[in-house]
Amino acid sequence: MTFSDYYDFCVELDEAEPSFPFDKNTIAFKRRNKIFALADSLDFSFINLKCDPEKAIELRERYQGIKPGYHMNKKHWNSVHLNQDVPDEIIYKLINHSFALVKA
Repeated sequence: MTFSDYYDFCVELDEAEPSFPFDKNTIAFKRRNKIFALADSLDFSFINLKCDPEKAIELRERYQGIKPGYHMNKKHWNSVHLNQDVPDEIIYKLINHSFALVKA
């Protein structure tokens, strides 16, 4: 997955808006003012995504490329490392899952 693929996918989600609330490199995608995805736009090596706590544990056990969220609440966020053992198809599903968790 490239940064362009990630950006295009996220921005196409209904009500998704990109922003840079922390610094000029960290892009956050929000839905109704709630963040569902974060990544460094220059060093695109992982994406932070919200996740159901039980599902988060299962994913971390299944994939070496999924770790507790870097600089995030470890219970509710995962860092999904790119170019490891997590297929792009799964990453897209996890983006959709994260997006669904911030519906209200």
